[in-house]
Amino acid sequence: MRIGIEAQRIFRKNKHGMDYVVLQEILELQQIDKRNEYFVFVKPGPDRCVSDTRNMHVIELSTPSYPLWEQYALPRAVKQLEVGLLHCTSNTAPLRCGVPLVLTLHDIIFLEPRDKENHSLYQNMGWLYRRLVVPRILRKCKRIITVSEFEKDNIISKLHIPESKMAMIYNGYNEWFQPMEHTGEVFKKYIDERGYIMFLGNTDPKKNTERTLVAYAKYVRQSFFKRKLLLADLDRQYLKDIIIRNNLEDIEDMLVLPGYIENRDLPYLYNDAFAFLYTSLRESFGIPLLEAMACGTPVVTSNTSSMPEIGGADAILVNPESSDEIAAKLIQLERDADFYRQQSEYGLRQAKLFSWKNTAEQLLALYKEVYSEIRSEIK
Repeated sequence: MRIGIEAQRIFRKNKHGMDYVVLQEILELQQIDKRNEYFVFVKPGPDRCVSDTRNMHVIELSTPSYPLWEQYALPRAVKQLEVGLLHCTSNTAPLRCGVPLVLTLHDIIFLEPRDKENHSLYQNMGWLYRRLVVPRILRKCKRIITVSEFEKDNIISKLHIPESKMAMIYNGYNEWFQPMEHTGEVFKKYIDERGYIMFLGNTDPKKNTERTLVAYAKYVRQSFFKRKLLLADLDRQYLKDIIIRNNLEDIEDMLVLPGYIENRDLPYLYNDAFAFLYTSLRESFGIPLLEAMACGTPVVTSNTSSMPEIGGADAILVNPESSDEIAAKLIQLERDADFYRQQSEYGLRQAKLFSWKNTAEQLLALYKEVYSEIRSEIK
């Protein structure tokens, strides 16, 4: 098989969710498949995190914008290299490609009701691009992969995709997310003391940052320990507006905003955290949920969308729209040592159900299945 994998953004320095997913899939495929030939299409960047091997070739395509890269440079390179199957990994794909297409559709949030208060130009442009492109490419796809049963059912129901075209393949987490006896002092790059509460929020309304901050304020007012809150990669003006709007000035000194956290530092930060908040309104999977669990850090997460599926039946599940529920679980973790220990041990067991190796093996099986169908159609 000659397989193309779209991985446009994996060489950029500050990676985010979908970038890490395709990166780990590629690295695992390098390990398990020495027979088939792969062409990994990327945009040039400073973090060259994938190297050529005998049967995997990294192809750099340079264009000034995401749409131009995907709609012009990518299909042109696919044709020149005589790729037999193209896997586009980040929700969108070329409108005209010329080869059979597999699409990873992580979610369809861009088709759901939208918060008009989102002022991020980057997020708004991405939202518009996906709304324009995705409906036009779905019928061309041989398979549409998504990352949870929740999202699979959601896509089938809202986009009327035949179940035979759908595939569900869970994400995984990296093996270096594990309990550590000695974490050193990595945390000091970001916060001045261990035992903090950690939250990976941003300005996307689905991350539920505002309610989570209100919940944290309620926790502080009830807690004997009054642990600081580490907020990764959050815009300071956005935070300031939340504080003013909700009269949260009394907790402002408890909030720590270090900016972007390097992925290599995350295992240390999870280990040094007292608890991790993953209180989104909506997630298609939730890799940080698994990462924190794999480090033995208790997680307070939401009872919506995919989070009960990934967190499991015994996870701490709360209504993300209830700041009282979120605060109450943090207080329970502080005051009930047995509950804290049980959640730590439960998370370690639950995380072991997922791995990138399993993800890659299922992906390879799907490529073979689609290739077989293509050959049958030709005959």
